[in-house]
Amino acid sequence: MQQTQAPVKVGLVDDHILIRDALANVIRSFDEFSVSIVADNGKEFIDKLNTGNMPEILILDMNMPEMDGHATTRWISQNHPEIKILVLTMYDAESLIHMIKGGVRGFLKKDVPPGELKHALQCILENGTYCSHTITGRLFNLMKTQGTKNSAWGAIILNDNEISFLKLVATEMTYKEIAQKMQISPRTIDNYRDALFLKLNVKSRVGLVMYAVKNGVVTINY
Repeated sequence: MQQTQAPVKVGLVDDHILIRDALANVIRSFDEFSVSIVADNGKEFIDKLNTGNMPEILILDMNMPEMDGHATTRWISQNHPEIKILVLTMYDAESLIHMIKGGVRGFLKKDVPPGELKHALQCILENGTYCSHTITGRLFNLMKTQGTKNSAWGAIILNDNEISFLKLVATEMTYKEIAQKMQISPRTIDNYRDALFLKLNVKSRVGLVMYAVKNGVVTINY
């Protein structure tokens, strides 16, 4: 008998109860996904988080009291970079770029229909990123007007911690030594590495170094 695959766990953090509950009900109607945790803000999310309800995808609002989306994104990036963050947003393009640098994987408008919500969750799970056509167009136009080059476009999906990690990966330091240098645990370093393997579509440390060189994160002097 073929074993049924467990639904993908999704977390919801939004202080608007009606929006949050409506999203939760829609997600529960999808066979492939389940809602593992809901919270009013980032602090409540962290307090509720444990190994039993750890989400693979987190749908996150930005404007919340006590601990907003920006602070929550930073915490997740430092402690659980494997969690894929999908932001509910009405923000302008400049704010979106700042959030990408902070570790956000995708953006979704709050008035999205159920079909696009499901598509977004599947894209985040399979490809690591999602962005609606409208938001993608705004980002592209902003980067074009700012003269953003290919190297910056490649590096823009990385947050500050990931860039620091990549720079050290390009040295002769071991992963244990990198953890000591960054003053974080070896387990967190493993999370950084595995998350970057998925995000950058590479399979080895050599692949990470090649990406870092190609996109200007590190420079090799001959």
